[in-house]
Amino acid sequence: MEKKLLRTFISIPLPHVVKSVKQMLTSTFETDRVKIRWVKHNNLHLTLHFLGFTPEDDIPMIEKEISDVISDLKPFDLTISRTGCFPDSLKPSVLYLGVDNDLKALNDLVNKLSLKMTTLGYKRRDENFTPHVTIGKINYPQKFKPDLSIFLNSSYENIQFSVDKIQLLSSEVLSEGVVYNILNTFSLSKN
Repeated sequence: MEKKLLRTFISIPLPHVVKSVKQMLTSTFETDRVKIRWVKHNNLHLTLHFLGFTPEDDIPMIEKEISDVISDLKPFDLTISRTGCFPDSLKPSVLYLGVDNDLKALNDLVNKLSLKMTTLGYKRRDENFTPHVTIGKINYPQKFKPDLSIFLNSSYENIQFSVDKIQLLSSEVLSEGVVYNILNTFSLSKN
C-alpha cells in the first residue's frame, strides 16, 4: 500500500488584524494590470520551516521534535511593520509584510527547528532567513511590469503580537485554491 504524503510546514499563527492590513494593501494595485495571486485571509502565517512532502507516518515523530524544541522557550514579541518584496522590485515574485522586534528569539527558534528537522531527514532551512508574511505572489511572464511604488511606500499601524504558540500545518491544493489544515498546535511555556 502506498504511503500518504502530506505537504507540511511549521508556522506562527497571526492576529486577525493582519487580514485588514492585507486587504488595505491589495487596494494599492487596483489600477495595476499585473496578475497577482493574493493569499487567502485564513492562510496568512509566518513560516518557520517548510518540510515539503511528508509521509503521514512521520507526523508523530515531527510533533515530538517540535515539542522538544519549544519545551523551554518562553513567549516573545514580534511586530509586523512594513512592506517588501522578493527577490527585488524590478521583477518581484513575492509581496510581503515585514517582521521585526525580538528577531533573536525568532531566529533561535527557526535554527533549533531546522536542526531537529534536518536530523529527521528534512531539508535544512535556508541560511538567509528573512522573517515575513507572504500576502501575494506574482508569476511570470506578465504582459505588464508591476508598479510597486504605492505598495512599498504604504504605511499602516504596527501590529505587535506575542508568539505563544506555533503550528504544524499541511496544505492541499483544491479546486477552490490552497487550503491549510492544522495538524497540531504547540504552546510555548509561560513559566
